[in-house]
Amino acid sequence: MIDPRLRLARTAGVGPVTYAQLIARFGTAAAALDALPELARRGGGRAAPPPDDRALDAEAARAAALGARYLFLGDPDYPPLLTQLDDAPPVLLVLGDLSLARAPCIGVVGARNASAAACRFARELGLELAREGATVVSGLARGIDAAAHAGALGAEAGAGGTAAVIGCGPDIRFPPGNARLQDEVAARGLLLSEHPPGTDPLARHFPRRNRVIAGLSLGCVVVEAAPRSGSLITARLAGEQGREVMAVPGHPSDPRAQGCNGLIREGATLVQSAADVLELIRPIDARAVREVRAPAQGWGGPPEDADEAVRRDVAALLGHVPVSADEIIRQSGHPAAAVHMVLVELELAGRLERHAGGRVSLT
Repeated sequence: MIDPRLRLARTAGVGPVTYAQLIARFGTAAAALDALPELARRGGGRAAPPPDDRALDAEAARAAALGARYLFLGDPDYPPLLTQLDDAPPVLLVLGDLSLARAPCIGVVGARNASAAACRFARELGLELAREGATVVSGLARGIDAAAHAGALGAEAGAGGTAAVIGCGPDIRFPPGNARLQDEVAARGLLLSEHPPGTDPLARHFPRRNRVIAGLSLGCVVVEAAPRSGSLITARLAGEQGREVMAVPGHPSDPRAQGCNGLIREGATLVQSAADVLELIRPIDARAVREVRAPAQGWGGPPEDADEAVRRDVAALLGHVPVSADEIIRQSGHPAAAVHMVLVELELAGRLERHAGGRVSLT
């Protein structure tokens, strides 16, 4: 029998924020599924039908053939730090040792076309962090990511390890040059994906992957990065999530060092060794790693039904330029829970698009 949580998570128009708000409002995924048509009608459209049993059965069979299991938001073993995100993944496909996500996690990211010296540093950093019992989290890309994963895999048995978050289905090996490394991470570490098997590595998936890397981690280290790189996106997300942001300085004449040097200039902590990273991370209360939290509810409580006045005022404030949901709440003067319910209705109706940083716009 198909888990209603999977059916809800795979329904078009139900993103991570809306999924969490629907569960908070209706209590169960089954009740939320029953409510979708009426919510979309209130938003001025029609809800997309949930996937049928055949499609979900085929997905579950492919996941089982890989040896992957489903992990749902709210499950006891869902990574505690990740639950703190308003847009925490509703469902993850997991291969490997999930206990690694409950150890102190440290993100290590950087350039794909990294220098040999930076790759060596990332490999040594990954090894030393794992030896100290940490889990090195990265995105399995070429360059710094791959070096950090490989270093952590070299730690002795019983030490820490590595976790990879990928922007495609767990059966897709991307990039192809890291296929063997991906298999090794899945066998000896932890491989995580919020995408069903067969999902191609599309560009829009990688910013979402980056938020999971940052969300799993107590802090994020950028080893080498050019300006406007994906690694800087991960660092920005880590900062927005209240996590430590660290950077390894580089020579001013190397374009690949400009991103890290810029982070340090903006307030990131300069690190030159695993000891520097651990010194920054260890003072954090260990309960932040061990305790399981309920899913975050950044909207101020379970959404509540709204009347026509709220719908009219919220719709008038929305446009095609993304604006924060908090600003909509402030300017409308209506309760936050009611405003968020209207945003849910509009998204289910296909009229609203959500953006990074809690921003929304009309489609």
